[in-house]
Amino acid sequence: MAVTWVFGYGSLISKAGFHFDERVIGFIKDYRRVFYQGSTDHRGTPDFPGRTVTLEPAQGEICWGAAYKISKKEDQEVALTYLEVREKQYDRKEYVDVFTELTATTPAISGALVVVLWLLYRYIASPDKKVNVNYLGPASVEDIARQIVKAEGPTGPNREYLFLLENALLQIGSKDKHVIDLANEVRRIISEEQ
Repeated sequence: MAVTWVFGYGSLISKAGFHFDERVIGFIKDYRRVFYQGSTDHRGTPDFPGRTVTLEPAQGEICWGAAYKISKKEDQEVALTYLEVREKQYDRKEYVDVFTELTATTPAISGALVVVLWLLYRYIASPDKKVNVNYLGPASVEDIARQIVKAEGPTGPNREYLFLLENALLQIGSKDKHVIDLANEVRRIISEEQ
């Protein structure tokens, strides 16, 4: 039976939400994590979207996360159905290779995507506003932080998502500059408002 691998680079790092057989900490190459995706269903509203992470191509950079192995067909179906709902505002799924050592030239997990091969799966929000109406795109750290401070949705405050991600990354040994800079700016804004 084919195995499914799901790579999480955002909230999936600390909260998979589905049954898995193995969790592997690793990274993907030539991508970076950015808070460019709008969230109108979890960490914001249609009137005031929150910001969540997506990936953008970035030659020579790496993005740390967690890969989840799902072996049983029933668990795969449940996980992929769950992810389709959870990640519904992300419009692309791609194949990725996951590495576990910085000097490795061969991936620890080679992937293919979903329908036939069921190996390695991740959700990405494309910057094409025609297919992804919730893409917010780049902004200054201060502007993104101000939006994160104010946004709140059914799942909770947007700042909580940022702080949980920052903590999850630190727990796996990843110091993501974009995430750390945003978290520090959010803390600064919150302290000034008190």
